[in-house]
Amino acid sequence: MSDARVIVVALHDVSPETFLECRQIRDWLYARGIERATLLAVPASGGEPFYARCPEVATWLKDQAAAGDAVAQHGYEHQQRTRARPLVQWRARRQGAGSAEFAGLDEQQTAAAVARGRRILEEVGIDARGFVAPAYFYTPTLRRELAAAFDWWADLLALYAPSDQGRRPRRWLAPAACLGTSTLPKRFLSPPLVIALGHLPTRLLRVDVHPADFAYRRHVAALEHALASAQSRPAVSYQDVVAA
Repeated sequence: MSDARVIVVALHDVSPETFLECRQIRDWLYARGIERATLLAVPASGGEPFYARCPEVATWLKDQAAAGDAVAQHGYEHQQRTRARPLVQWRARRQGAGSAEFAGLDEQQTAAAVARGRRILEEVGIDARGFVAPAYFYTPTLRRELAAAFDWWADLLALYAPSDQGRRPRRWLAPAACLGTSTLPKRFLSPPLVIALGHLPTRLLRVDVHPADFAYRRHVAALEHALASAQSRPAVSYQDVVAA
């Protein structure tokens, strides 16, 4: 990435269940100067390919990609099905409230879930070159799988891209300004944290948007503040960052 200070806005949880809200939120972002964004698509929420339940989602994602957005794979079904070891399960529950789907999966199960999700997107002509795990819950196995298969992936603290010849991944250190809705402490504490992160002088500013955020007035106000504070930054996608 160049020395320019940029903003990446990621719209999470794009699925048949959230499609109408996501489309409205994308228009809301356009109205606030976000001409390029990253759309995180859930391939099989509920265990069924998203396009079988709502073909309009696939059409919209392809239209947005043609308009400059990046479409990334957001796990497989965005729901944890396999219980992990006690300590890992505690962290998964605390971090993901049931959506940390890669907690408890072994190497074969992880590879299968990633491959199935990517294949579903490819079946409707969507080339997802990046990946964000639901709830930002990563395991060492998942990180190895992503390094071999994707151009980039992002966790709560940084953006990563594979390096040549087996070296450590390239890394852009930048915490995600991410609101929380699953518990009262998250709902109370996350808006001021997002506002504070929006003022960080980092070259890469990351702002996460979830459909659930728009049920809370303070969350919307925090997003408004973060985006307004970053008006001087060009809006780019994660794909733009790693390609620069």
